Amino acid sequence: MTSTVTPPSMAEKLLPSDSKRKKPSVKGALIGLALVAVCLVGLFTSPSGPIAGMWCIGMMLVLMFLSVPAALALAIPSLIGVYALSGVPATINILSTSPFHSVSKWSYSVLPMFILMGMLLTSSGMTEKIYRATDRWFGWLPGGIGVGTTAAGAGLASVSGSTIGMTYALGRAGIPEMLKAGYDRRVAIGTVIVSGLPGNLIPPSILLVIYAGIASVPVGPQLMAGALPGILVAVSFALFLIVLGTIAPKLVGRGVEGVERPSHTWADRIRSLGEIWGFPVIMVVLFGGMFSGVFTPTEAGAAAALVALVLCLFYQRKNSPISKVTEAALNTVSATAAIFFIMIGAEMLTKLLAITGLAPVMTDFITGLGLNRVAFLLVLVVLYIVMGMFFDTLSMMLLTIPILLPTLEVMEVSPLWFGVFVVLLGELGMITPPVGILSYIVHKLAQDPKVNVGHDISLRDVFTALAWFLPIVALFLVLMIFWPGMAEILPALMENNSGGA
Repeated sequence: MTSTVTPPSMAEKLLPSDSKRKKPSVKGALIGLALVAVCLVGLFTSPSGPIAGMWCIGMMLVLMFLSVPAALALAIPSLIGVYALSGVPATINILSTSPFHSVSKWSYSVLPMFILMGMLLTSSGMTEKIYRATDRWFGWLPGGIGVGTTAAGAGLASVSGSTIGMTYALGRAGIPEMLKAGYDRRVAIGTVIVSGLPGNLIPPSILLVIYAGIASVPVGPQLMAGALPGILVAVSFALFLIVLGTIAPKLVGRGVEGVERPSHTWADRIRSLGEIWGFPVIMVVLFGGMFSGVFTPTEAGAAAALVALVLCLFYQRKNSPISKVTEAALNTVSATAAIFFIMIGAEMLTKLLAITGLAPVMTDFITGLGLNRVAFLLVLVVLYIVMGMFFDTLSMMLLTIPILLPTLEVMEVSPLWFGVFVVLLGELGMITPPVGILSYIVHKLAQDPKVNVGHDISLRDVFTALAWFLPIVALFLVLMIFWPGMAEILPALMENNSGGA
């Protein structure tokens, strides 16, 4: 492996949408402000609470389109709506109580630990070592570099907290490696784009922790609920690449004239495992600790962060290790604060929905359509794919989950299962053409000569690549709908092993 996985910057690690989203033009900003004014007029002249709530939701969407930070886009319309409906006392009450109550939940105490663990692993240089190890172990397979990229992407996304940041970093290494090995440019692009998709399902998943807080479900079972589906999604992509390499070997560089892949001995493979020994240790601490009931999720996160600290000091022992740890700690504070600000905004949105009565109205509307469980979930698939054209996964979750939660009980949808389903849907929405955020990020990255190594990669190539991979995700979503027990196997075993605690 000649390329390195450059660690993403702080802005790319967590909550990257604000830094990656294109800023609106002057014309776009003026149109947006005009729409905000329309929403304000509609809000203050609304004949009923639910209609006022819809105007506030509309204002949130406009503000997000204008690239206003998610926390402000959630909080400002909520506060204005509460003021319009209930006056100054209610607004002051929300301002004085929401900031504390929204972030003081015990379930959120695991977030700083998970974030610190990811930051320390990035600072330790583990990313490059993981990618190199997966290449040596899977490179002999048909489509082996792609399989290794998928495996590395799932692992790195699970600990980095950001699919966008991981995809950007992995793309800089994976795309040139696959192109040099003779891979078709569409296979190389598609593999990188989907490689991080299952990462936010595999513990430690920050998105699942946030969902657990919003939905008031136990964090430990929720994390375990995502483990098996996340692993199966990654395995599905790997099997697809192996089948593709068997049926059409030239698409993965096999039999292409002038292209030779270096062979790796078993000694090389064993040596590569020695370089990443800390990564499986962290996974054992997280999975084993929570699954066995020895650790609570917060304790497991703290133990994993401690292991990551030791790894960072060990791997960077000759390269200013204290400065690396300090940088990781500062980034952790920054990222945690950003998430907590967003959670404050989400709490204010929840209060607004309670005051307006919009949530029960939406529940009655959905149930009045006569949809069964399957039809309801299929409608959500379409909704999230459309929303993914404009928002990152976290923004979509914060906007929709408070409204959908009352409907889940009516539709007999398990909250644990729905958390996994909605995170996977959000990740899918971010890559789906024609406006999936990740599609454009990878396309822009592929214009760098160091990445495309002389290949012309167009936006059409990106969309074609996704057309090859997206059916895998679609089939998996259908499988989840008809086999909900997939996400409930590990939580049930965890509850049995911990004696029901």
